[in-house]
Amino acid sequence: MDRTELLPMSDLCRELYGLSAATREAFLNYGKALMVIAGADGEVSEPELDWLIDHQRRMGAPEDVIELYREFDFRSADLDDLLPAIRTDVENWQAAPHLVYHGIKMAGADGVYAEEERAQVLRAARLMGVPDDIVLSLHALVDMEQAVHDLRAALFHVSSAPDVD
Repeated sequence: MDRTELLPMSDLCRELYGLSAATREAFLNYGKALMVIAGADGEVSEPELDWLIDHQRRMGAPEDVIELYREFDFRSADLDDLLPAIRTDVENWQAAPHLVYHGIKMAGADGVYAEEERAQVLRAARLMGVPDDIVLSLHALVDMEQAVHDLRAALFHVSSAPDVD
């Protein structure tokens, strides 16, 4: 298969990010980059990996790409090697702020946003040229989204915790 062939992305991806296609390698490297960021504390926990898999499915990543995340060695990977291959159908789209945003979300998916993960998000952002004020704003956005989620759950009496008898 041609590594530069653009594959369709999901309707959700079009709605949220204005993207309709990406290369197989872009899908793969985007997920790998997120694993490098979330794995800064020494592991990509099961909830973090589950978050990544769910996210990538919702964006339209092919299943064979998603399966490759399970065997990826994030400890020996370098963001510099992963970033250039993240290409979409929108020429002026920049992966960097999206990776920072999704890195924050993935790193906190296990309920713990470790200092090492926070530091790696900042290192990755600086490596990719995302200014510190934008990183701060992305952290605030993630916090606000969680607050809205919690408010919605409270208003509609939704609980994600199982009932214990």
